Amino acid sequence: MTAVATDAAVVDSPIAWRRLCAALALSTIGGLGMWAVVVALPAIQKDFGVDRAGASLPYTLTMIGVGFGSLAFGRAVDRFGAMRPVIFATLLLAVGFCAASVAPTLALFTLAQGLAIGVAASATFAPLMADTSLWFDRRRGIAVGIFASGNYLAGTIWPPVVQAGIAQHGWRTTFLWGGLFCLVTMLPLAWGLRRRSPLVANVAKPGAQPRVASPERLGLTRPGLQALLLVAGVGCCVAMSMPQVHMVAYCADLGYGPARGAQMLSVMLACGIVSRLVFGAISDRIGGLRTLIVGSALQGTALLLFVPFDGVVSLFLISAMFGLFQGGIVPSYAMIIREFFPPQEAGTRVSMTITATLFGMALGGWMSGAVFDWTGSYRMAFLNGVAWNALNLAIATFLLRRSRGGGGRNIGPALAAVT
Repeated sequence: MTAVATDAAVVDSPIAWRRLCAALALSTIGGLGMWAVVVALPAIQKDFGVDRAGASLPYTLTMIGVGFGSLAFGRAVDRFGAMRPVIFATLLLAVGFCAASVAPTLALFTLAQGLAIGVAASATFAPLMADTSLWFDRRRGIAVGIFASGNYLAGTIWPPVVQAGIAQHGWRTTFLWGGLFCLVTMLPLAWGLRRRSPLVANVAKPGAQPRVASPERLGLTRPGLQALLLVAGVGCCVAMSMPQVHMVAYCADLGYGPARGAQMLSVMLACGIVSRLVFGAISDRIGGLRTLIVGSALQGTALLLFVPFDGVVSLFLISAMFGLFQGGIVPSYAMIIREFFPPQEAGTRVSMTITATLFGMALGGWMSGAVFDWTGSYRMAFLNGVAWNALNLAIATFLLRRSRGGGGRNIGPALAAVT
């Protein structure tokens, strides 16, 4: 057996699954960087004596840091492998939490959040999603889905933990302990990523270059396909942000109270975990493009149901449906990129696309609020989300039609499995 064949044997092997477990744990722990500031917002507002808009600024800069950090860490993972970038991100995350805990002003706290915590947290999602995709072939879809569920696991675990810490010890002590926890848990997990995928490590060896479909099969250049994926990422997440960002406020406006909205959001995120696992298995059967089409069509359907139905029971059911339908969309981009681009570009290209989805979430959250201010109702905001979702679906359908059938597999069984 040649060295290339020996190295390739680790793909889909127990080594790959153990590595996936380490990456999932890193993603879940690293998600603390995005959720802590959300939970601490009222305490931060009171401590610094600012209005709600001022207290929200650290979250905005955190998301900007996550977006640009994804690009930087994605390139670093392509060049150095995952371990060194994750170690650097862990140290930066710990420093950021410690700096935030002693920040004397809101401006310094905001800088610590955006330039340290946000940038560092980005290394544990898009770049590791790309790296995970390099360790699987037959089970790539379910592996990426399992990893991507860490984003929702973090949203399920960390808010109550952080809230309890703030209630007992204050937000500054909670941030300090959060940074130390990340340091002592993430560094050992990063060691589990020390080996590079044979798809990248052996790229220069004869016969080692894996076969991927060329964007020319779609009648597109590489930049052209990447550009379409970026627009699609913005479109799907402008739509996705409407219920995720505004559900609590929507329920408060309807007279159900913010607590009901928070419960619906929790149901939505929990169903998102299931969605990512189910769609991961589906994508192994039908491929990334078809998975994107199915997820986008179902997300648009669920979003449209928010318009005529606004009862408590209806909103709980639709929130669950929305979570079950939308969770597979973002991971499908990693599948598409692995199908049409060389593996040594995966970190950069997946991170670019995930950054576009983050900007879509940011744009959609603001846009939905602006539409509400303009119309006095969330009805048009939901319809605005449907329109952006239609853009995403149109791009995915266009790419599928250009793929000359893409293997002739049918999306019918997958759609039936989801519904």
